Amino acid sequence: MVLAGGTLVAQQVLVSRYAGAIETQNLFGDAAAAGNGQKVSDIKGPLNILLVGIDPRSDEQTPLSDSIIVAHVPADMKQAYLFSIPRDLVVDIPPFAKTGFKGGRSKINAAMGYGSAVGNGKHDVVQGFDLLAKTVGQLTGIPTFDAGAIINFNGFKAIVEAMGGVTMTIDQNVKSEHLQPNGKPRPRLSRCADNSCAHPYYGPQAEYKKGTYHLQAWQALDYVRQRYGLPRGDYDRQRHQQQFIKAMAKQALSKNVVSNPAKLDKVLKAAGKALIFDGNGHSVVDWGFALKNVRSDDMTLIKLPGSSIIDNGRYRGEELDSTAKDFFAAVRQDQVRNFIFRNPEYINTNS
Repeated sequence: MVLAGGTLVAQQVLVSRYAGAIETQNLFGDAAAAGNGQKVSDIKGPLNILLVGIDPRSDEQTPLSDSIIVAHVPADMKQAYLFSIPRDLVVDIPPFAKTGFKGGRSKINAAMGYGSAVGNGKHDVVQGFDLLAKTVGQLTGIPTFDAGAIINFNGFKAIVEAMGGVTMTIDQNVKSEHLQPNGKPRPRLSRCADNSCAHPYYGPQAEYKKGTYHLQAWQALDYVRQRYGLPRGDYDRQRHQQQFIKAMAKQALSKNVVSNPAKLDKVLKAAGKALIFDGNGHSVVDWGFALKNVRSDDMTLIKLPGSSIIDNGRYRGEELDSTAKDFFAAVRQDQVRNFIFRNPEYINTNS
């Protein structure tokens, strides 16, 4: 009994340690249900969680959402459906009083920037997330999100490094726009110093061939950042990012990690540095226990059909197929399983 009690105390200390390591913020603003600082009832499905990936930037730089993913968990809480919102999707961004933004039509990855200004040339990604969440909610019809997180891509790299790499199936040949085969940055053309070039780099490129590989952290992050030269551009990149999340989940829950205290400690501490989390009054540990039955094999990756908007030969952004409205309705009604049974083309088969 004494040993059991000691184990329980140790577990509570560890839980408090890792929960405290993750930054929690009010990501959804005063009007939203999530992040209002008041603990709600136990976490029950159906659930919708908004995940936003950003590149590291200083508070003097306007943040852009490089990856926008919604995870839908049905009422039975035994599965998760992940779908990505194209970063170049042209949408109506609602007004935002905190920055004086009057609303307008633009690419959705600009919403975080329109909502982030806090004065004196400074920007706050947490405040920007609020407007992005409102924009995604307006697009999908999801009234409020049950939880949300901002994920720093450099933090993702640290998590993969702590795990000792990640095993991924690469579904198409990809060349890196950014890195050389040794992982170092590709040289930048001097004439492109003002960011006016679509492809400002030159020299040898890292390459990722079709097949299953155990990737180093820099390789995995580089692979999922690529969109130039891919047949479907950002739609291919969205699929790769979803595959990366699924592969990370599988690796994190593997015996190689969970049964190795030193490695697990590194992974959890790295995750703490990578995330800003809002759990609607619940800690990230509460959410971990609530979703304990969802494993990587229970994650279904969804592709939203869409196409490019070309105006007089110029690329203006992306638009979704009209059937996406039916998919969003299925999410709101917790009928995603039935929807994809009728529309199997929505499943990313290369997941």
